[in-house]
Amino acid sequence: MKLSHFGFNLPDELLAEYPAENRDESRLMVLNRKEQTIEHKMFKDLIGYFDQDDVMILNNTKVFPARLYGNKEKTGARIEVFLLRELNEEQRLWDVLVDPARKIRIGNKLYFGDDDTLVAEVIDNTTSRGRTLRFLYDGSYTEFRRKLTELGETPLPKYIKRDVEPEDEDRYQTIFAKNEGAVAAPTAGLHFSKHLLKRLEIKGVDFAEVTLHVGLGTFNPVEVEDLSKHKMDSEELKIDDKAVSIVNNALKNKKRVCAVGTTAMRAIESAVSSSGKLNEFDGWTNKFIFPPYDFSIANCMITNFHTPKSTLLMMASAFAGHDFIKKAYDEAVKEKYKFYSYGDAMLII
Repeated sequence: MKLSHFGFNLPDELLAEYPAENRDESRLMVLNRKEQTIEHKMFKDLIGYFDQDDVMILNNTKVFPARLYGNKEKTGARIEVFLLRELNEEQRLWDVLVDPARKIRIGNKLYFGDDDTLVAEVIDNTTSRGRTLRFLYDGSYTEFRRKLTELGETPLPKYIKRDVEPEDEDRYQTIFAKNEGAVAAPTAGLHFSKHLLKRLEIKGVDFAEVTLHVGLGTFNPVEVEDLSKHKMDSEELKIDDKAVSIVNNALKNKKRVCAVGTTAMRAIESAVSSSGKLNEFDGWTNKFIFPPYDFSIANCMITNFHTPKSTLLMMASAFAGHDFIKKAYDEAVKEKYKFYSYGDAMLII
C-alpha cells in the first residue's frame, strides 16, 4: 500500500469543532466485515452488538493540560509551549514544542503566569521545532505539577480553531481516564458515558484497561509514499497482568474482543506472544500498523473517522479491509458524519 491510496476529499465543514451534546449520542456507523454491510446507528446502540463475557479494551490514559502560553524575556514576545513529555522529574526537564520556533534559542528564558511565578530556561534544541526546557521553580515537585496544571490549557487539536471552553476540560477526557501522561485524548473512548458503561457492565461485558500515553506523533503527517519507511514516534505503554488475564480468557472462550480506539489496538498489538496471546508490557512502543496486517488479539474495533493519509486511517483500513473502508468513508462524507477528535464513531465487527 502507498500513501496515495489513503487520500480522499474531506469537506472542512465535516471536521467536528464541538463534541456531541451527550457523549453516547454521537452517530455510529457499523461495518460488518463478513457480510460487507454498513448500518447507521447512535453510539448508545453499541450495546446491541455485545454479549456476556465479551471484552472491551480501554485506554485509561489521562490528558494533561499540555499547552502553556508564556512570554520571552526582554522582548515579551508571546510563545506557545506544548509539553510533550517529562524527561527528568528531579531537574524539572521537559521535552517541548515551541511556536514560533525561530524566536527561541538556547539560553532564552520564558515567563509564565500573570505574576511570572513559573520560569523556564531553554537548554537544548532537539529538533527543528522541539526544545528541552528546564523549569526553575523553588517549591516541591507536587506544587510544581499543580502550577503546570493551573497555567496549562486543554490541548485541543490544532484543527479546532476556536478558543478552549470550560466544557473542553471535561469532554476532551474519557470518563475512565486515570493515568496522566497523554497530550491527546484516545478519542474513540470519548463516546462512552457513565450510563452506557453501566449498561454494558450489567449485560456482563468485561473491561480490560491498558495505558498508552498518546503523543503528538499520532498526528504526524506521513511524508513518504512507501509506508514501510514511515517512523512512528515512541509512546509509553503499560499492560498489567489483570488486563492480560481478562483478554486471554476471552480469546480462549472465543468471545468478542473489542479494541476501543487505535491507541488500544496499537497497545495490544505491541504486546503479542508468539502463540497469539496478550503479554504484560512496561516500556515504549512505536508500532505502525498499515495494510496488509494480521491482527492477533482483537476481532472488533471502535474508532473515530480519521483525516486523509493519516496513520489512524491506515490502521482502520488494515482492520476492515481497504476497499470496505473506502466505501464506508465515501458513505460517511455523503451522510455528513463528523470527523476527527470530536467527531462520530465507527464500529467494525
